[in-house]
Amino acid sequence: MDANITRERATHPKPTVLSDFILGSQDGIVNVLGIILGLSAATRDVRIILVATLAALGAESIAMGAVAYTSTRARRRLYLSQAVQERREMNEVPQTERDEVRDILSGWGYKDADLEEIAERICRNPTAELEFMMSFELKLSPVEAGAPRASAFLVGTATVVGHFIPLSPFFLVGSDVLLGAVLAILLSGVALFGIGWYEAKITVGSWWREGLEMLLIGLGGGVAGYVIGRLVGAA
Repeated sequence: MDANITRERATHPKPTVLSDFILGSQDGIVNVLGIILGLSAATRDVRIILVATLAALGAESIAMGAVAYTSTRARRRLYLSQAVQERREMNEVPQTERDEVRDILSGWGYKDADLEEIAERICRNPTAELEFMMSFELKLSPVEAGAPRASAFLVGTATVVGHFIPLSPFFLVGSDVLLGAVLAILLSGVALFGIGWYEAKITVGSWWREGLEMLLIGLGGGVAGYVIGRLVGAA
């Protein structure tokens, strides 16, 4: 059974990897689809669409990677600063910290001798006490030193891949902007539904519901782009 659990865990990505993948890929698809539909409503020049979307690809993939880097680094710095504060409190007011451990355990249903025994075991080990308080009092998770760079790379790469999904038809359809837009919608819809399906597969929930939700959210951005393009084109 232990081998099966280990094997199952190995096939599931870390929560941060999943969220970074969804963030980058969905953002890339939705933004470029919105640009494509907006421009296709205002112009029939494929070159303008390609230039605009490729420019957006370069700018946004860098921007998304930078945001992922700074936000992950901020989470790491917050965790480290709170850990320093927690260690200081463990040294200066150990009884207060012990009472906080007991309060958490009491909220879990432990009472009397069991409560005291578990609290004693945790507080006897400073490392265990620190990690316990960081996780269950402050609700913070550790962030590895290399996580900001890894997050930036994954989000940036997923954004690039997401951009190319709705953009790819325009390399094949020649000057037919309408056909390119229709194919962009179809490919984007399939990809967005697939992202939702994958999320449900490795987490919990209905695969069709998650897929449909992701599809509707993504295509909503495209519709907004199309409406704006129509208004600008009419003006």
